[in-house]
Amino acid sequence: MRHFDFTPFHRSTVGFDRLFQLLDTVGNSDPDTPSYPPYNIERVSENDFRITMAVAGFTRDDVKIELKEQTLSVRGEKKPEPEGESRQFLHRGIAQRAFERRFQLADHVEVKGADMKDGLLHIELQRNIPERMKPRTIAIGVDGGEIKQIPAAA
Repeated sequence: MRHFDFTPFHRSTVGFDRLFQLLDTVGNSDPDTPSYPPYNIERVSENDFRITMAVAGFTRDDVKIELKEQTLSVRGEKKPEPEGESRQFLHRGIAQRAFERRFQLADHVEVKGADMKDGLLHIELQRNIPERMKPRTIAIGVDGGEIKQIPAAA
């Protein structure tokens, strides 16, 4: 695997530190990176997104969603079974181990809500770009063709 060094770009740019940090984490293919639970990220519309995670066997009380700064954390921890129940499994293929999955959200992305149905956790996201940051057209004013002179200060 190739490793890219973004250090030269850090010296010549201002305000893009987070971008290079994200590129570093994307390029890092560490085999210890968690792969459970599996998830999808989809674009629902131009400014709406959905994260869908497969959390079979977990209930709403077992899963906690937290947003801190621009990091969305999803944690799942299965509560231990009550002592009185003795179940004997011949095969246990449904993973119910604890997990934590983190997502870096872009600026101006808000979490609108979450829902769990049929073993899938759906987290709704919406990008709300402030009006001052949206693209806009600037009209060029026409003043009748006259050139105005500014008087010189004495």
